[in-house]
Amino acid sequence: MRNPQKNKLIIGISGASGTVYGIRLLELLRALPDSQKIETHLIMSRAAEITLAHETDFKVRDVEKLADVVHANKDIGAAVASGSFRTMGMIIAPCSVKSLAEIATGVTDTLLSRAADVILKERRRLVCMVRETPLHSGHLRNMLALSDMGAIIAPPVPAFYAKPDSIADMVDHSLGRVLDLFDIDLGTVRRWKDDAASRA
Repeated sequence: MRNPQKNKLIIGISGASGTVYGIRLLELLRALPDSQKIETHLIMSRAAEITLAHETDFKVRDVEKLADVVHANKDIGAAVASGSFRTMGMIIAPCSVKSLAEIATGVTDTLLSRAADVILKERRRLVCMVRETPLHSGHLRNMLALSDMGAIIAPPVPAFYAKPDSIADMVDHSLGRVLDLFDIDLGTVRRWKDDAASRA
C-alpha cells in the first residue's frame, strides 16, 4: 500500500527577507518527474506577501500557482493543522524570527506556526531557514528551544567551495542542502569530493 505521507510536504513562507528561497523551492519541487512527485502545501504569511512585493516581481497568485495546494494563513482549521494529516514534514523558507518565536513558545495563532507545531508534536521533520543577522540572545534561545524539540535550524549560508557564479547558484545550493534532509536530491548541490587520493 502507498504510504500517504511520503509525497506531501508543507512549505511555509514567512515575512523575513529571502522570499526567493520559498519561491525557488516550489519551482524545484514542481519540476520533479511524476515518479518522484511531491505534493506541496503552501502557507504564506501576510508579512511574506509584503516582502514578496518588495523583493521580487512575483505576485502572490504567481507563487500560489507553483504549489499543489494553498492554505490561507488564517485558516487554523486547515488539514495541515491536524496531526492526522500525514506528511514528510515542513520547510519554512525563509523563517522570520517572529515565526521562530511563535513556534518555540507554542503561541501558534496562525496556520503557519500551528502547522509547524503539529510537525514537531508528531515527530516529523521541521526545517527552519532562519533569516536574520545579527542575532541577539533571545533569537538564539528560541533556536535552541526549537532544536531541543527536534527542529533543524538551517540558515541559508552560502557554500563558497561550490564556486557559485550567481545568487541563483547560491540559492539552489542552499535549498539542495535543505532537501538533502528529506532524502530529496535534485542535482543542485555541488558535492564536496575527497581529493586525498589525487594529492598522494
